[in-house]
Amino acid sequence: MNEWMDGWMDGWIDGWMDGWMDGWMDGWMDGTMDGWMDGWMDGWMDGWMDGWMDGWMDGWMDGWMDGWMDGWMD
Repeated sequence: MNEWMDGWMDGWIDGWMDGWMDGWMDGWMDGTMDGWMDGWMDGWMDGWMDGWMDGWMDGWMDGWMDGWMDGWMD
């Protein structure tokens, strides 16, 4: 797997887990099943989107810069 994919996956997983945990905790603290489900779903979606975007950008930039530098040095 190339660096672009590595960065994308890392960011996606990190963001997803963070968002999932945040949403789960927020919803759980609300004390109602509705709040728990809403918080969990919101957190999951937010984390997924954030992680996807962050990882995509990070991995893309890293891979692009590395490839550019390698080509330039050669």
